[in-house]
Amino acid sequence: KMFFFNDDLQVKKNSSPPLSLYGQLLWREFFYTAATNNPRFDKMEGNPICVQIPWDKNPEALAKWAEGRTGFPWIDAIMTQLRQEGWIHHLARHAVACFLTRGDLWISWEEGMKVFEELLLDADWSVNAGSWMWLSCSSFFQQFFHCYCPVGFGRRTDPNGDYIRRYLPVLRGFPAKYIYDPWNAPESIQKAAKCIIGVNYPKPMVNHAEASRLNIERMKQIYQQLSRYRGLGLLATVPSNPNGNGNSGLMAYSPGESISGCGSTGGAQLGTGDGHSVVQSCALGDSHTGTSGIQQQGYCQASSILHYAHGDNQQSHLLQAGRTALGTGISAGKRPNPEEETQSVGPKVQRQSTN
Repeated sequence: KMFFFNDDLQVKKNSSPPLSLYGQLLWREFFYTAATNNPRFDKMEGNPICVQIPWDKNPEALAKWAEGRTGFPWIDAIMTQLRQEGWIHHLARHAVACFLTRGDLWISWEEGMKVFEELLLDADWSVNAGSWMWLSCSSFFQQFFHCYCPVGFGRRTDPNGDYIRRYLPVLRGFPAKYIYDPWNAPESIQKAAKCIIGVNYPKPMVNHAEASRLNIERMKQIYQQLSRYRGLGLLATVPSNPNGNGNSGLMAYSPGESISGCGSTGGAQLGTGDGHSVVQSCALGDSHTGTSGIQQQGYCQASSILHYAHGDNQQSHLLQAGRTALGTGISAGKRPNPEEETQSVGPKVQRQSTN
């Protein structure tokens, strides 16, 4: 049906898959195909293509995320728009999905999927479940060391903070310098903005720097154990250099920001009425790193190897915070490309056959 209207559809000449309409439709078909004959596609347990990750159960944290009360304006504005309008840009979906799962809260992708299923006007069972598995590194995508910064991603997307002012009017009085991390604003600025952090707007529910480090270590160990269990050469090396592969700082921190501040301003605008997400409910089908910061290579291999039996003791051992392998200092490092929205703390995952 898609190609039947090939002559009628007007597609920008310089737009190529997966950004084009055709590309978005192909990603939908990809998830439809992946879900075929898999009635457990929207579940972790019993799902043959899903890594069995021991997620935390934290109803209070889940509620704060779903209701836009995390204390991170970028995340809260996105969830507020979702509740008010039933739609959010697909890169905004990336940000809140990563935050809920492997980025900060370590809560199962199944919980986020249920919220999206309830609130999204364009919710689609296969696309929604598949995309949540993708973003949480539970299937299709294994570059767990790429993590969206809940401050820097928004700041580079909308430097002035107009999006936040629209959906979080309580923060409207903050200058652009502090609107993404108002907890860092001096008391005088908070008073001038008529918004005291911790009183009128919540403090951050987690320390992003610490939480993301711990979660990267968790994912690293899960994938290394999975590699040994399945007899695969799955290399997931996270270097001790906090600047990782040099594309950006550990969290793309700007000098002087105490936590969660990421990078310099600049980059593309994120309009509230943008139409890029034509058919996706949590669309991850953008292979261009200039927009999502996620490079999607080798995803087809993942569908047949990323499962091991639920309850296997190899998945239960988790590392504690403070691992020296990720470094303890925060360094601004090399300025990231303004269009890179993820933190990067390691090279690409490489898959090598042991046969």
